Amino acid sequence: MTLVERDLAAVWHPFTQHALWPTDEPLVIDRAEGRYLWTTDGQRLFDGVSSLWVTVHGHREPALDEAVRTQLDKVAHSTFLGLTHEPGIELAEELLRTAPWAGKVFFAGDGSSAAEAAVKMAYQAAVQRGEHRPRVVGLREGYHGDTLGAVSVGQSDLFHGAYGPLLLDVHHAGSPGVRAPGQTAVERAEEVLSELGAWMDEHGSEVCAVVVEPLVQAASGILTHDPSFLRGARALCDAHGALLVVDEVATGVGATGTFWAVEQAGVAPDLLACGKRVTGGYLPLSAVLATDAVYSAFLGDATSGRTFFHGHTYTANPLSCAVALANLRLMDARGTVAHAASLGRRLGEGLASLTLEDGAVEVRRIGTMTGIELAPLAGEDRVGLRVCRLARDRGVLIRPLGPVVVLMPPLGSTYDEVDELTEVVASCVRDVRVGRAPAR
Repeated sequence: MTLVERDLAAVWHPFTQHALWPTDEPLVIDRAEGRYLWTTDGQRLFDGVSSLWVTVHGHREPALDEAVRTQLDKVAHSTFLGLTHEPGIELAEELLRTAPWAGKVFFAGDGSSAAEAAVKMAYQAAVQRGEHRPRVVGLREGYHGDTLGAVSVGQSDLFHGAYGPLLLDVHHAGSPGVRAPGQTAVERAEEVLSELGAWMDEHGSEVCAVVVEPLVQAASGILTHDPSFLRGARALCDAHGALLVVDEVATGVGATGTFWAVEQAGVAPDLLACGKRVTGGYLPLSAVLATDAVYSAFLGDATSGRTFFHGHTYTANPLSCAVALANLRLMDARGTVAHAASLGRRLGEGLASLTLEDGAVEVRRIGTMTGIELAPLAGEDRVGLRVCRLARDRGVLIRPLGPVVVLMPPLGSTYDEVDELTEVVASCVRDVRVGRAPAR
């Protein structure tokens, strides 16, 4: 049996319709180096989505490889429950150096677990302040992961519509990234804030947290919004005593052209969830950065019940912490965030010529986070997939989110590599539109 045949016989993949996947001609990745992946049949592919938005410098980065090897010579894993270790301490210090305030770092495992931890922190902190705040506010088209608490706070009919009866009662405000024809981003932000403000005037005393993805709702098709929305959300939280929770799992660590997306709004949240690029794309790790005010609500004696009873077996895994620390230090030494901002502008320039006539309804971009929304194609319900398949044939690996083609190259990519990416993708959009690409 081939590797693909063995896979189809034994494996259930995430976000994959297995009734269709065999016809999509699955690839087997054999090795990687720099910003490229190689398949077992020798095809080279530019990693145009950073291996699901995580790769920073590239694959097999010597400094990160060495960090893992060095830590392996010490300890691969030790529980963080009641114990500590140097990589975890140093990583917490490094993350707090980037934060807009002094505080504490709570480590988690992945983006979903960080989002859930943040919501639980917000609720428990309110309880321990003597306040009854059982409600959470999220945004429509939000995505915070796939565990039930994170699903409850998000709102994506495509991904989570089937689970409605299992979810928490969360109020969802409108998406600031979904604009009416002719409506500006600022006007949409004002509209959503007005609606949310009216709702908070009635229910705000019951709300422990307002949870947002700052600047970009990534999984819903790179829906972007104006920074004024974040400033307005901060003001509403302050007015009603709720905590502002920002989910920077997708947007953080340089992807929007600043280290944290909230920097572009001049906003300091109460809780910040992060993950993905923290380890440079090497190992799973996420965290919640909390203000000292939130942290202090959990202090008390052994009988107080104020302990945050939440954690995971692999919380602050030393290997993950060591490679994350090496990644953040390497980003600082190389000026990766500033380079990513410049790289994002180059992406925008490379896609600027795409028009509706080419099949592109809109190109949305903040930093390197880029989405090309495609016009429907007669008789074709997988137009995004068709573009991505054609790009794959031409040496570029990207993924669709429905009719939106997502580009998110590694932050350390070169201008030449990004030019290759945009040239291939733009040509694929045009060729699919005019029928020069075969239907599959």
